[in-house]
Amino acid sequence: MKIVDNIESQIKKIPKGQVFSYSDFDIEVERKDTIVKTLNIFVAKGKIAKLSKGKFYKPQVTEFGALLPSQYQIVKDFLENDEKLIGYLTGYSVYNELLLTTQIANIVQIGTNHYRRPFKRGNYKISFVLQPNKITKANFRFLQILDAVRFVRSIPATTTDEACKRLIQIFKELTADEQVKVTNLALNYTDYVRALCGAILEIINANHSLLALLYKSLNGVSTYKLDISNNILPTKTKWRIV
Repeated sequence: MKIVDNIESQIKKIPKGQVFSYSDFDIEVERKDTIVKTLNIFVAKGKIAKLSKGKFYKPQVTEFGALLPSQYQIVKDFLENDEKLIGYLTGYSVYNELLLTTQIANIVQIGTNHYRRPFKRGNYKISFVLQPNKITKANFRFLQILDAVRFVRSIPATTTDEACKRLIQIFKELTADEQVKVTNLALNYTDYVRALCGAILEIINANHSLLALLYKSLNGVSTYKLDISNNILPTKTKWRIV
């Protein structure tokens, strides 16, 4: 089989919307130049689309035009490696999913254990949020919630009060076991995140041991300016939130 036919055959097996690169093709490394040339020809013919340098996808075409890949696909190489989770979508990327805002941004934020510089990929700005906890498939959903607590003052198209109100509902929907997991993960976050988690958990009548754990972790004299009203967070005084 000619190399061009081989590449085209492999592309046909790739689902629409899935991002792929040169290295995904089962062809000898020394034929890389041929792969690059062939993929660029396919882009010119409209068989595939180019996301950024070295990144391609098969667009899904609707009556409104061709769709971009999902944000997960766009940054998949920073989220998983050999089926192991190494990062997770967070910040602007999940505020809409958590119903904290209706705004959809072209900024993709990724939680990671290692610092990385921001960059652009296609129409998206990719930035990274340093995560102090180990990232696993079992805990990344809780890390997304805690990141929202961390950035409660900067969630777009909403107020801090409205964001806090929604966070209270999110915490309320957690099981008792999940509240324990969130609390233990929160201990590695900065102090005002622990304070706000404690105030929210107290509102929803979480186990006293969790509240005590968070309260003891705080500096005895510090206050935390979050601009949340008493009506939304009636427990804030105890947790020294102003």
